[in-house]
Amino acid sequence: QVQLVESGGGLVQTGDSLRLSCAASGRTFSSDAMAWFRQAPGKEREFVSAISWSTAYYADSVKGRFTISRDNAKNTVYLQMNSLKPEDTAVYYCAADRRPPGSTLVYSTANEYDDWGQGTQVTVSS
Repeated sequence: QVQLVESGGGLVQTGDSLRLSCAASGRTFSSDAMAWFRQAPGKEREFVSAISWSTAYYADSVKGRFTISRDNAKNTVYLQMNSLKPEDTAVYYCAADRRPPGSTLVYSTANEYDDWGQGTQVTVSS
């Protein structure tokens, strides 16, 4: 059974940092595109960041503050979030898009992703 389990969320103050983790299990994810999305109350789910086997992509709203990385040996993807702002408050979801080995294709639309975690809450107080 494929599982993506997010962790690392919490309540922080403006300017603080958090590191989210997403542990994947149930199949091999090393060639997948892995992504983070977020959803704030009353808003649509939005793309945050994604990583292929070689390249990372970011939404403009987080560029320069967030860093995505992956450890294929641990089947884990991370999102380091620095200089957090109240507008970063949301539930953060990890997602996996099954790709062939060597693929650098990465999507920013949620419906392209095959597997999803349950989400972890990030709250940034002002």
